[in-house]
Amino acid sequence: MKERITDKVVYHSELVKDHGYAFTISYLMKTIELAFISTAITFIVSMKANAQISPGNLTVAHANLEGLSNCTKCHVLGKQVENYKCLACHTEIKQLMDEGKGYHASSEVKNQKCFKCHSEHHGRSFRIINFVPKTFNHDLTGFNLEGKHAQLKCEECHQVKFIQNPKLFDKRNGTYLGLSTKCVSCHEDVHQNTLGTDCSSCHNTIKFNPTVKFNHDNAKFRLIGAHVKVACIKCHEKTTLNGKPFQKFTGLDFKNCSPCHADVHHGQFGSNCIRCHNEKSFLVVNRNTFNHDKTRYPLRGAHVSVSCKACHGSNPLSKPKFAKCTDCHKDEHFGEFTVNNFIEDCKDCHAVESFKSTIFTINEHNKGKFKLTGAHLAVSCQSCHFKLSKNQWHFKNIGTSCIDCHANVHGDELTAKFLHDNKCQACHVTDDWNIVNFNHNLTGFKLEGKHASVSCADCHEEKSSNGKVTFKFKSTNSDCITCHHDVHFGQFNSEKIGNTPVCENCHGFNNWKPIKFDHERTAFPLKGAHEKVKCSACHKKVDVDGNEFIQYKLRDFKCASCHA
Repeated sequence: MKERITDKVVYHSELVKDHGYAFTISYLMKTIELAFISTAITFIVSMKANAQISPGNLTVAHANLEGLSNCTKCHVLGKQVENYKCLACHTEIKQLMDEGKGYHASSEVKNQKCFKCHSEHHGRSFRIINFVPKTFNHDLTGFNLEGKHAQLKCEECHQVKFIQNPKLFDKRNGTYLGLSTKCVSCHEDVHQNTLGTDCSSCHNTIKFNPTVKFNHDNAKFRLIGAHVKVACIKCHEKTTLNGKPFQKFTGLDFKNCSPCHADVHHGQFGSNCIRCHNEKSFLVVNRNTFNHDKTRYPLRGAHVSVSCKACHGSNPLSKPKFAKCTDCHKDEHFGEFTVNNFIEDCKDCHAVESFKSTIFTINEHNKGKFKLTGAHLAVSCQSCHFKLSKNQWHFKNIGTSCIDCHANVHGDELTAKFLHDNKCQACHVTDDWNIVNFNHNLTGFKLEGKHASVSCADCHEEKSSNGKVTFKFKSTNSDCITCHHDVHFGQFNSEKIGNTPVCENCHGFNNWKPIKFDHERTAFPLKGAHEKVKCSACHKKVDVDGNEFIQYKLRDFKCASCHA
Protein backbone atom coordinates (compact mmCIF):
# COMPACT_ATOMS: atom_id res chain seq x y z
CA MET A 1 0.00 0.00 0.00
CA LYS A 2 2.83 2.36 0.80
CA GLU A 3 4.43 1.74 -2.58
CA ARG A 4 1.20 2.46 -4.41
CA ILE A 5 0.73 5.77 -2.56
CA THR A 6 4.31 6.75 -3.29
CA ASP A 7 3.70 6.01 -6.96
CA LYS A 8 0.70 8.36 -6.81
CA VAL A 9 2.84 11.17 -5.35
CA VAL A 10 5.60 10.64 -7.87
CA TYR A 11 3.07 10.59 -10.70
CA HIS A 12 1.49 13.77 -9.33
CA SER A 13 4.89 15.45 -9.24
CA GLU A 14 5.59 14.51 -12.86
CA LEU A 15 2.11 15.69 -13.86
CA VAL A 16 2.82 19.13 -12.41
CA LYS A 17 6.20 19.25 -14.18
CA ASP A 18 4.72 18.38 -17.57
CA HIS A 19 1.46 20.28 -17.44
CA GLY A 20 1.95 23.19 -15.03
CA TYR A 21 -1.31 23.84 -13.26
CA ALA A 22 -3.32 21.56 -15.49
CA PHE A 23 -4.29 19.14 -12.70
CA THR A 24 -7.71 19.11 -11.11
CA ILE A 25 -8.50 20.04 -7.53
CA SER A 26 -10.35 16.77 -7.02
CA TYR A 27 -7.27 14.74 -8.02
CA LEU A 28 -5.05 16.86 -5.77
CA MET A 29 -7.35 16.36 -2.78
CA LYS A 30 -7.35 12.61 -3.35
CA THR A 31 -3.57 12.66 -3.57
CA ILE A 32 -3.30 14.64 -0.31
CA GLU A 33 -5.75 12.26 1.36
CA LEU A 34 -3.72 9.20 0.28
CA ALA A 35 -0.51 10.95 1.27
CA PHE A 36 -1.89 11.57 4.75
CA ILE A 37 -2.87 7.90 5.18
CA SER A 38 0.55 6.87 3.94
CA THR A 39 2.22 9.22 6.40
CA ALA A 40 0.19 7.87 9.32
CA ILE A 41 1.05 4.26 8.47
CA THR A 42 4.69 5.12 7.97
CA PHE A 43 4.80 6.87 11.33
CA ILE A 44 3.26 3.94 13.20
CA VAL A 45 5.32 1.25 11.49
CA SER A 46 8.72 2.91 11.43
CA MET A 47 8.69 5.71 13.99
CA LYS A 48 12.14 4.83 15.27
CA ALA A 49 13.65 4.37 11.85
CA ASN A 50 12.26 7.57 10.42
CA ALA A 51 12.21 10.44 12.97
CA GLN A 52 9.69 12.66 11.10
CA ILE A 53 6.10 12.44 9.82
CA SER A 54 6.56 14.38 6.54
CA PRO A 55 4.47 13.00 3.65
CA GLY A 56 7.38 13.57 1.31
CA ASN A 57 10.63 15.40 0.80
CA LEU A 58 10.64 19.18 0.45
CA THR A 59 11.95 20.92 -2.63
CA VAL A 60 15.57 22.02 -2.78
CA ALA A 61 14.55 25.59 -1.90
CA HIS A 62 12.93 24.43 1.38
CA ALA A 63 15.20 21.45 2.14
CA ASN A 64 16.63 23.20 5.20
CA LEU A 65 13.15 23.19 6.77
CA GLU A 66 12.82 19.40 6.94
CA GLY A 67 12.63 17.72 10.31
CA LEU A 68 9.97 17.34 12.96
CA SER A 69 11.14 20.41 14.85
CA ASN A 70 10.69 22.63 11.78
CA CYS A 71 7.06 21.80 10.93
CA THR A 72 5.57 24.80 12.73
CA LYS A 73 7.77 27.16 10.77
CA CYS A 74 5.38 26.63 7.88
CA HIS A 75 2.36 24.82 9.40
CA VAL A 76 -0.09 26.01 12.05
CA LEU A 77 -0.95 23.12 14.41
CA GLY A 78 -4.30 21.65 13.54
CA LYS A 79 -4.67 23.91 10.49
CA GLN A 80 -3.45 24.15 6.93
CA VAL A 81 -0.54 26.29 5.83
CA GLU A 82 -1.44 29.96 6.37
CA ASN A 83 -0.26 32.75 4.05
CA TYR A 84 1.31 34.81 6.81
CA LYS A 85 3.73 31.94 7.50
CA CYS A 86 4.89 31.99 3.88
CA LEU A 87 5.13 35.78 3.75
CA ALA A 88 7.15 35.87 6.96
CA CYS A 89 10.01 34.40 4.93
CA HIS A 90 9.17 35.77 1.51
CA THR A 91 9.27 39.42 2.55
CA GLU A 92 9.90 40.62 -0.99
CA ILE A 93 6.49 39.23 -2.02
CA LYS A 94 4.81 40.68 1.07
CA GLN A 95 6.16 44.15 0.37
CA LEU A 96 4.89 44.09 -3.21
CA MET A 97 1.48 42.90 -2.06
CA ASP A 98 1.32 45.59 0.63
CA GLU A 99 2.15 48.21 -2.02
CA GLY A 100 -0.42 46.75 -4.41
CA LYS A 101 2.22 46.02 -7.01
CA GLY A 102 3.20 43.01 -9.07
CA TYR A 103 1.48 39.79 -10.05
CA HIS A 104 0.75 38.66 -6.46
CA ALA A 105 -1.30 41.84 -5.91
CA SER A 106 -3.47 41.18 -8.98
CA SER A 107 -7.11 40.09 -8.80
CA GLU A 108 -6.08 36.62 -9.98
CA VAL A 109 -3.80 35.97 -6.99
CA LYS A 110 -4.96 38.34 -4.27
CA ASN A 111 -6.74 36.57 -1.36
CA GLN A 112 -5.65 33.14 -2.70
CA LYS A 113 -3.81 30.58 -0.56
CA CYS A 114 -0.11 30.31 -1.28
CA PHE A 115 -0.20 26.50 -1.34
CA LYS A 116 -2.80 26.56 -4.11
CA CYS A 117 0.01 27.34 -6.55
CA HIS A 118 3.09 26.44 -4.50
CA SER A 119 2.47 22.92 -3.16
CA GLU A 120 5.20 21.08 -1.21
CA HIS A 121 6.33 17.61 -0.07
CA HIS A 122 6.56 16.27 -3.62
CA GLY A 123 10.29 15.63 -3.70
CA ARG A 124 13.47 17.59 -4.18
CA SER A 125 13.04 18.16 -7.90
CA PHE A 126 9.40 19.29 -7.74
CA ARG A 127 8.76 22.59 -9.54
CA ILE A 128 7.26 24.58 -6.69
CA ILE A 129 7.21 27.66 -8.94
CA ASN A 130 5.47 26.33 -12.00
CA PHE A 131 5.84 29.46 -14.18
CA VAL A 132 5.36 29.30 -17.98
CA PRO A 133 6.63 32.58 -19.52
CA LYS A 134 5.10 32.01 -22.95
CA THR A 135 1.52 31.81 -21.66
CA PHE A 136 1.83 34.33 -18.83
CA ASN A 137 -0.51 37.33 -18.91
CA HIS A 138 1.86 40.21 -18.21
CA ASP A 139 -1.06 42.63 -17.68
CA LEU A 140 -1.58 41.02 -14.26
CA THR A 141 1.72 42.50 -13.08
CA GLY A 142 0.39 46.02 -13.46
CA PHE A 143 2.77 46.71 -16.37
CA ASN A 144 1.09 46.15 -19.73
CA LEU A 145 3.40 45.21 -22.58
CA GLU A 146 2.61 47.70 -25.32
CA GLY A 147 4.38 48.93 -28.45
CA LYS A 148 8.01 47.82 -28.66
CA HIS A 149 7.78 46.18 -25.22
CA ALA A 150 5.44 43.56 -26.65
CA GLN A 151 8.16 42.45 -29.09
CA LEU A 152 10.88 41.91 -26.47
CA LYS A 153 11.88 38.56 -25.04
CA CYS A 154 11.42 38.09 -21.29
CA GLU A 155 15.14 37.78 -20.64
CA GLU A 156 15.84 41.15 -22.30
CA CYS A 157 14.18 42.96 -19.39
CA HIS A 158 14.35 40.45 -16.56
CA GLN A 159 18.08 40.67 -15.92
CA VAL A 160 20.03 40.92 -12.69
CA LYS A 161 21.45 44.31 -13.67
CA PHE A 162 17.99 45.86 -13.75
CA ILE A 163 17.02 44.84 -10.17
CA GLN A 164 16.41 48.06 -8.26
CA ASN A 165 16.56 46.90 -4.62
CA PRO A 166 19.24 44.27 -4.20
CA LYS A 167 18.80 44.25 -0.40
CA LEU A 168 15.21 43.10 -0.71
CA PHE A 169 15.47 41.11 -3.96
CA ASP A 170 18.37 38.71 -4.22
CA LYS A 171 20.33 39.28 -7.38
CA ARG A 172 19.91 35.78 -8.73
CA ASN A 173 19.50 34.64 -12.31
CA GLY A 174 16.04 33.54 -13.34
CA THR A 175 14.12 35.84 -10.99
CA TYR A 176 11.26 37.99 -12.26
CA LEU A 177 11.16 40.19 -9.16
CA GLY A 178 12.84 43.45 -8.36
CA LEU A 179 12.20 45.41 -11.57
CA SER A 180 10.75 48.92 -11.55
CA THR A 181 8.13 50.23 -13.97
CA LYS A 182 10.03 53.50 -14.38
CA CYS A 183 11.60 53.97 -17.81
CA VAL A 184 14.98 55.00 -16.39
CA SER A 185 15.32 51.63 -14.65
CA CYS A 186 16.00 50.06 -18.07
CA HIS A 187 16.64 53.00 -20.41
CA GLU A 188 19.35 55.63 -20.22
CA ASP A 189 18.09 59.11 -19.38
CA VAL A 190 19.48 61.02 -22.36
CA HIS A 191 18.12 64.23 -20.82
CA GLN A 192 20.43 63.73 -17.81
CA ASN A 193 17.72 64.38 -15.21
CA THR A 194 16.80 67.79 -16.65
CA LEU A 195 13.20 66.83 -17.52
CA GLY A 196 12.16 64.66 -14.59
CA THR A 197 11.27 60.94 -14.71
CA ASP A 198 7.80 61.03 -16.29
CA CYS A 199 8.91 59.91 -19.76
CA SER A 200 5.35 59.00 -20.80
CA SER A 201 4.35 62.69 -20.82
CA CYS A 202 6.29 63.03 -24.10
CA HIS A 203 7.13 59.55 -25.37
CA ASN A 204 5.16 56.39 -26.08
CA THR A 205 6.22 52.75 -26.18
CA ILE A 206 6.05 52.47 -29.96
CA LYS A 207 9.00 54.69 -30.83
CA PHE A 208 11.30 56.97 -28.84
CA ASN A 209 11.13 59.59 -31.57
CA PRO A 210 9.13 61.59 -32.43
CA THR A 211 7.73 62.74 -29.09
CA VAL A 212 4.11 62.38 -30.19
CA LYS A 213 2.67 63.04 -26.74
CA PHE A 214 4.56 66.26 -26.12
CA ASN A 215 2.47 69.42 -26.22
CA HIS A 216 4.49 72.62 -26.36
CA ASP A 217 1.47 74.52 -25.03
CA ASN A 218 2.21 72.97 -21.63
CA ALA A 219 5.72 74.43 -21.65
CA LYS A 220 6.64 77.88 -20.38
CA PHE A 221 6.99 79.11 -23.96
CA ARG A 222 3.92 78.40 -26.10
CA LEU A 223 4.41 78.10 -29.84
CA ILE A 224 2.12 80.41 -31.77
CA GLY A 225 2.21 81.98 -35.20
CA ALA A 226 5.32 81.32 -37.29
CA HIS A 227 7.02 79.62 -34.32
CA VAL A 228 4.82 76.57 -34.92
CA LYS A 229 6.64 75.84 -38.18
CA VAL A 230 10.17 76.27 -36.80
CA ALA A 231 12.17 73.03 -36.52
CA CYS A 232 12.91 71.99 -32.92
CA ILE A 233 16.67 71.93 -33.56
CA LYS A 234 16.59 75.66 -34.38
CA CYS A 235 15.91 76.50 -30.73
CA HIS A 236 17.01 73.29 -29.01
CA GLU A 237 20.52 72.79 -30.31
CA LYS A 238 22.48 69.61 -29.73
CA THR A 239 25.59 69.90 -27.61
CA THR A 240 27.65 67.85 -25.14
CA LEU A 241 27.07 67.51 -21.39
CA ASN A 242 29.14 65.36 -19.04
CA GLY A 243 30.91 63.92 -22.05
CA LYS A 244 27.68 62.70 -23.67
CA PRO A 245 25.51 64.03 -26.52
CA PHE A 246 22.86 66.33 -25.07
CA GLN A 247 19.98 68.39 -26.42
CA LYS A 248 18.92 71.28 -24.23
CA PHE A 249 15.17 71.62 -23.65
CA THR A 250 15.05 73.65 -20.42
CA GLY A 251 16.72 76.82 -19.20
CA LEU A 252 16.42 78.68 -22.51
CA ASP A 253 16.24 82.47 -22.49
CA PHE A 254 13.01 83.76 -24.02
CA LYS A 255 12.33 86.96 -22.10
CA ASN A 256 12.48 88.82 -25.40
CA CYS A 257 13.10 88.13 -29.09
CA SER A 258 16.79 89.05 -29.27
CA PRO A 259 18.26 85.72 -28.03
CA CYS A 260 16.98 84.12 -31.27
CA HIS A 261 16.36 87.01 -33.66
CA ALA A 262 18.73 89.74 -34.80
CA ASP A 263 17.56 93.29 -34.11
CA VAL A 264 17.39 94.81 -37.59
CA HIS A 265 16.58 98.16 -35.98
CA HIS A 266 19.86 98.09 -34.00
CA GLY A 267 18.19 99.08 -30.74
CA GLN A 268 16.49 102.12 -32.24
CA PHE A 269 13.06 100.98 -31.00
CA GLY A 270 14.16 99.20 -27.84
CA SER A 271 13.88 95.48 -27.08
CA ASN A 272 10.09 95.17 -26.83
CA CYS A 273 9.48 93.88 -30.36
CA ILE A 274 5.84 92.97 -29.74
CA ARG A 275 4.88 96.62 -29.66
CA CYS A 276 4.93 96.55 -33.45
CA HIS A 277 5.38 92.92 -34.51
CA ASN A 278 3.64 89.64 -33.71
CA GLU A 279 4.45 85.95 -34.03
CA LYS A 280 2.53 85.47 -37.29
CA SER A 281 5.13 87.24 -39.36
CA PHE A 282 7.87 89.73 -38.72
CA LEU A 283 6.58 91.68 -41.70
CA VAL A 284 3.13 92.06 -40.14
CA VAL A 285 3.05 95.27 -38.15
CA ASN A 286 0.97 95.46 -35.01
CA ARG A 287 -1.95 97.72 -35.83
CA ASN A 288 -2.11 98.92 -32.24
CA THR A 289 0.90 101.10 -32.93
CA PHE A 290 -0.77 102.80 -35.87
CA ASN A 291 -4.25 104.31 -35.75
CA HIS A 292 -5.71 104.07 -39.26
CA ASP A 293 -8.88 105.80 -38.04
CA LYS A 294 -7.05 109.10 -38.23
CA THR A 295 -6.85 108.74 -42.00
CA ARG A 296 -9.63 109.46 -44.49
CA TYR A 297 -10.31 105.73 -44.74
CA PRO A 298 -10.81 104.02 -41.35
CA LEU A 299 -10.30 100.26 -41.52
CA ARG A 300 -13.39 98.22 -40.73
CA GLY A 301 -14.39 94.57 -41.01
CA ALA A 302 -12.22 92.42 -43.28
CA HIS A 303 -10.11 95.45 -44.18
CA VAL A 304 -8.51 95.28 -40.74
CA SER A 305 -6.77 92.01 -41.61
CA VAL A 306 -5.60 93.10 -45.07
CA SER A 307 -1.85 93.54 -45.34
CA CYS A 308 -0.56 97.07 -45.72
CA LYS A 309 1.15 96.17 -48.99
CA ALA A 310 -2.14 95.03 -50.52
CA CYS A 311 -3.26 98.65 -50.63
CA HIS A 312 -0.08 100.67 -50.27
CA GLY A 313 2.36 98.49 -52.19
CA SER A 314 5.99 98.77 -51.18
CA ASN A 315 5.57 102.44 -50.23
CA PRO A 316 3.65 102.83 -46.96
CA LEU A 317 3.26 106.57 -47.69
CA SER A 318 1.37 106.02 -50.93
CA LYS A 319 -2.24 107.24 -51.09
CA PRO A 320 -4.42 104.70 -52.93
CA LYS A 321 -7.88 105.51 -54.32
CA PHE A 322 -10.82 104.42 -52.20
CA ALA A 323 -13.88 106.31 -53.45
CA LYS A 324 -15.39 103.18 -55.05
CA CYS A 325 -15.05 99.53 -54.14
CA THR A 326 -13.89 98.78 -57.70
CA ASP A 327 -10.82 100.93 -57.05
CA CYS A 328 -9.49 97.87 -55.25
CA HIS A 329 -11.94 95.09 -56.03
CA LYS A 330 -12.86 93.43 -59.31
CA ASP A 331 -16.48 93.77 -60.44
CA GLU A 332 -17.67 90.19 -59.91
CA HIS A 333 -21.03 91.06 -61.48
CA PHE A 334 -19.51 91.87 -64.87
CA GLY A 335 -21.31 95.18 -65.27
CA GLU A 336 -24.74 93.82 -64.37
CA PHE A 337 -25.21 96.67 -61.90
CA THR A 338 -23.73 99.34 -64.14
CA VAL A 339 -26.28 102.01 -65.07
CA ASN A 340 -25.26 104.84 -67.41
CA ASN A 341 -21.60 103.90 -66.96
CA PHE A 342 -21.96 104.20 -63.21
CA ILE A 343 -21.70 101.14 -60.95
CA GLU A 344 -24.32 101.02 -58.26
CA ASP A 345 -22.92 101.25 -54.74
CA CYS A 346 -21.72 97.83 -53.49
CA LYS A 347 -22.63 98.68 -49.93
CA ASP A 348 -26.31 98.31 -50.81
CA CYS A 349 -25.75 94.55 -50.74
CA HIS A 350 -22.34 93.89 -49.23
CA ALA A 351 -20.69 94.67 -45.91
CA VAL A 352 -17.01 95.17 -45.16
CA GLU A 353 -17.09 92.18 -42.76
CA SER A 354 -17.18 89.75 -45.67
CA PHE A 355 -17.70 90.11 -49.39
CA LYS A 356 -19.49 86.74 -49.47
CA SER A 357 -22.07 87.80 -46.93
CA THR A 358 -24.90 90.10 -47.92
CA ILE A 359 -26.97 92.71 -46.15
CA PHE A 360 -29.63 92.57 -48.85
CA THR A 361 -32.63 91.55 -46.76
CA ILE A 362 -35.79 89.64 -47.64
CA ASN A 363 -37.74 92.85 -47.23
CA GLU A 364 -35.53 94.42 -49.89
CA HIS A 365 -36.01 91.38 -52.11
CA ASN A 366 -39.80 91.59 -51.78
CA LYS A 367 -39.73 95.13 -53.12
CA GLY A 368 -38.74 93.69 -56.49
CA LYS A 369 -40.66 91.69 -59.08
CA PHE A 370 -40.33 88.34 -57.33
CA LYS A 371 -41.47 88.14 -53.72
CA LEU A 372 -40.05 85.41 -51.50
CA THR A 373 -42.79 83.44 -49.78
CA GLY A 374 -43.21 79.96 -48.33
CA ALA A 375 -40.39 77.53 -49.01
CA HIS A 376 -38.58 80.11 -51.13
CA LEU A 377 -37.61 81.85 -47.88
CA ALA A 378 -35.36 78.89 -46.98
CA VAL A 379 -33.68 78.62 -50.39
CA SER A 380 -30.07 79.82 -50.53
CA CYS A 381 -29.33 82.78 -52.78
CA GLN A 382 -26.96 80.77 -54.99
CA SER A 383 -29.68 78.25 -55.84
CA CYS A 384 -31.33 80.87 -58.02
CA HIS A 385 -28.59 83.42 -58.69
CA PHE A 386 -25.44 81.32 -59.26
CA LYS A 387 -24.89 79.58 -62.56
CA LEU A 388 -22.47 76.77 -61.93
CA SER A 389 -21.87 76.14 -65.62
CA LYS A 390 -20.52 79.69 -66.04
CA ASN A 391 -19.27 80.10 -62.49
CA GLN A 392 -21.03 83.46 -62.35
CA TRP A 393 -23.64 85.22 -60.26
CA HIS A 394 -26.67 86.75 -61.94
CA PHE A 395 -29.31 88.88 -60.28
CA LYS A 396 -31.16 90.67 -63.04
CA ASN A 397 -33.36 89.14 -65.73
CA ILE A 398 -33.19 85.61 -64.37
CA GLY A 399 -36.94 85.03 -64.73
CA THR A 400 -39.85 85.09 -62.33
CA SER A 401 -42.08 82.20 -63.46
CA CYS A 402 -41.92 78.76 -61.89
CA ILE A 403 -40.55 77.02 -64.99
CA ASP A 404 -37.56 79.37 -65.01
CA CYS A 405 -36.23 77.33 -62.10
CA HIS A 406 -38.47 74.24 -61.93
CA ALA A 407 -39.08 71.64 -64.62
CA ASN A 408 -42.68 71.07 -65.71
CA VAL A 409 -43.08 67.47 -64.54
CA HIS A 410 -46.58 67.29 -66.02
CA GLY A 411 -45.52 67.68 -69.65
CA ASP A 412 -48.60 67.71 -71.94
CA GLU A 413 -50.86 66.08 -69.34
CA LEU A 414 -52.23 69.45 -68.26
CA THR A 415 -54.09 71.45 -70.86
CA ALA A 416 -53.89 75.22 -71.15
CA LYS A 417 -57.21 75.37 -69.32
CA PHE A 418 -55.53 74.21 -66.10
CA LEU A 419 -51.97 75.49 -66.74
CA HIS A 420 -52.48 78.85 -68.35
CA ASP A 421 -49.16 80.53 -69.24
CA ASN A 422 -47.33 77.79 -67.27
CA LYS A 423 -48.48 79.30 -63.99
CA CYS A 424 -48.07 76.51 -61.49
CA GLN A 425 -49.76 78.54 -58.77
CA ALA A 426 -53.08 77.52 -60.28
CA CYS A 427 -52.67 74.32 -58.27
CA HIS A 428 -49.55 74.67 -56.11
CA VAL A 429 -48.43 77.03 -53.35
CA THR A 430 -44.91 78.03 -52.31
CA ASP A 431 -45.32 76.68 -48.79
CA ASP A 432 -45.09 73.07 -49.92
CA TRP A 433 -45.03 71.63 -53.42
CA ASN A 434 -47.14 68.69 -52.24
CA ILE A 435 -49.96 70.96 -51.14
CA VAL A 436 -52.37 71.17 -54.07
CA ASN A 437 -55.24 73.65 -54.28
CA PHE A 438 -57.33 72.40 -57.21
CA ASN A 439 -61.07 72.42 -57.86
CA HIS A 440 -61.66 68.96 -59.27
CA ASN A 441 -65.23 69.90 -60.22
CA LEU A 442 -63.80 71.87 -63.13
CA THR A 443 -62.75 68.60 -64.77
CA GLY A 444 -66.31 67.30 -65.07
CA PHE A 445 -65.59 64.51 -62.60
CA LYS A 446 -66.86 65.62 -59.21
CA LEU A 447 -65.19 63.93 -56.25
CA GLU A 448 -68.00 62.51 -54.09
CA GLY A 449 -68.12 60.05 -51.20
CA LYS A 450 -64.93 57.98 -50.86
CA HIS A 451 -63.42 59.70 -53.89
CA ALA A 452 -63.06 62.89 -51.84
CA SER A 453 -60.58 61.21 -49.47
CA VAL A 454 -58.52 59.38 -52.09
CA SER A 455 -54.96 60.60 -52.61
CA CYS A 456 -54.34 62.36 -55.94
CA ALA A 457 -51.46 59.95 -56.58
CA ASP A 458 -53.79 56.94 -56.46
CA CYS A 459 -55.44 58.06 -59.67
CA HIS A 460 -52.88 60.34 -61.31
CA GLU A 461 -49.47 58.72 -60.64
CA GLU A 462 -48.17 55.77 -62.59
CA LYS A 463 -44.95 53.97 -61.66
CA SER A 464 -42.94 52.07 -64.23
CA SER A 465 -40.89 48.95 -63.51
CA ASN A 466 -37.74 51.04 -63.01
CA GLY A 467 -39.45 53.21 -60.38
CA LYS A 468 -39.97 56.26 -62.60
CA VAL A 469 -43.16 58.18 -61.79
CA THR A 470 -45.35 59.56 -64.56
CA PHE A 471 -48.19 61.96 -63.84
CA LYS A 472 -51.45 61.29 -65.68
CA PHE A 473 -54.15 63.95 -65.90
CA LYS A 474 -55.42 64.50 -69.44
CA SER A 475 -55.01 60.83 -70.33
CA THR A 476 -56.80 59.61 -67.19
CA ASN A 477 -60.13 57.94 -68.03
CA SER A 478 -63.08 58.67 -65.78
CA ASP A 479 -64.66 55.21 -66.33
CA CYS A 480 -65.19 53.22 -63.14
CA ILE A 481 -63.31 50.22 -64.54
CA THR A 482 -60.23 52.42 -65.11
CA CYS A 483 -59.57 52.22 -61.39
CA HIS A 484 -61.95 49.50 -60.20
CA HIS A 485 -62.17 45.83 -61.13
CA ASP A 486 -65.45 44.69 -62.77
CA VAL A 487 -66.56 42.08 -60.25
CA HIS A 488 -69.58 41.29 -62.46
CA PHE A 489 -67.37 40.22 -65.38
CA GLY A 490 -69.33 41.99 -68.13
CA GLN A 491 -72.85 41.01 -67.08
CA PHE A 492 -74.00 44.60 -67.42
CA ASN A 493 -72.15 45.43 -70.65
CA SER A 494 -75.48 45.64 -72.45
CA GLU A 495 -76.34 48.60 -70.25
CA LYS A 496 -73.27 50.59 -71.23
CA ILE A 497 -73.50 54.09 -72.55
CA GLY A 498 -70.73 53.92 -75.10
CA ASN A 499 -67.99 51.89 -73.42
CA THR A 500 -68.89 52.85 -69.85
CA PRO A 501 -70.75 50.42 -67.52
CA VAL A 502 -73.56 52.22 -65.75
CA CYS A 503 -72.26 51.37 -62.24
CA GLU A 504 -74.12 54.29 -60.75
CA ASN A 505 -77.45 52.58 -61.49
CA CYS A 506 -76.81 50.43 -58.42
CA HIS A 507 -73.81 51.85 -56.53
CA GLY A 508 -73.04 55.13 -54.82
CA PHE A 509 -69.65 56.60 -53.90
CA ASN A 510 -69.66 55.94 -50.14
CA ASN A 511 -69.40 52.12 -50.29
CA TRP A 512 -69.88 49.16 -52.63
CA LYS A 513 -73.38 48.34 -51.40
CA PRO A 514 -76.01 48.52 -54.20
CA ILE A 515 -78.03 51.18 -52.39
CA LYS A 516 -79.52 52.47 -55.67
CA PHE A 517 -80.66 49.10 -56.98
CA ASP A 518 -84.40 48.70 -57.48
CA HIS A 519 -85.62 45.24 -58.50
CA GLU A 520 -88.81 46.78 -59.81
CA ARG A 521 -86.81 48.30 -62.66
CA THR A 522 -85.60 44.90 -63.81
CA ALA A 523 -87.28 42.48 -66.18
CA PHE A 524 -88.52 40.49 -63.19
CA PRO A 525 -90.25 42.66 -60.54
CA LEU A 526 -90.62 40.89 -57.19
CA LYS A 527 -94.20 40.19 -56.26
CA GLY A 528 -95.87 38.18 -53.55
CA ALA A 529 -93.71 35.58 -51.82
CA HIS A 530 -90.78 36.50 -54.08
CA GLU A 531 -90.30 39.63 -52.01
CA LYS A 532 -89.19 37.52 -49.03
CA VAL A 533 -86.79 35.28 -50.93
CA LYS A 534 -83.08 35.91 -50.27
CA CYS A 535 -81.08 37.23 -53.20
CA SER A 536 -78.66 34.28 -52.98
CA ALA A 537 -81.56 31.84 -53.55
CA CYS A 538 -81.85 32.99 -57.14
CA HIS A 539 -78.52 34.69 -57.79
CA LYS A 540 -75.88 32.05 -57.17
CA LYS A 541 -72.13 31.99 -57.65
CA VAL A 542 -70.98 30.59 -60.97
CA ASP A 543 -67.54 29.85 -62.45
CA VAL A 544 -66.93 30.90 -66.02
CA ASP A 545 -63.47 30.36 -67.48
CA GLY A 546 -61.95 30.31 -63.99
CA ASN A 547 -63.70 33.53 -62.93
CA GLU A 548 -66.04 33.12 -59.98
CA PHE A 549 -68.84 35.69 -59.63
CA ILE A 550 -72.50 36.06 -58.68
CA GLN A 551 -74.82 35.74 -61.65
CA TYR A 552 -77.31 38.58 -61.64
CA LYS A 553 -78.34 38.38 -65.28
CA LEU A 554 -80.55 35.27 -65.43
CA ARG A 555 -81.28 33.58 -68.74
CA ASP A 556 -85.04 33.15 -68.24
CA PHE A 557 -87.70 33.63 -65.63
CA LYS A 558 -89.78 30.49 -66.12
CA CYS A 559 -91.14 29.01 -62.90
CA ALA A 560 -89.61 25.66 -63.76
CA SER A 561 -86.16 27.26 -63.77
CA CYS A 562 -86.41 27.66 -59.98
CA HIS A 563 -89.35 25.44 -58.93
CA ALA A 564 -89.61 21.69 -59.51
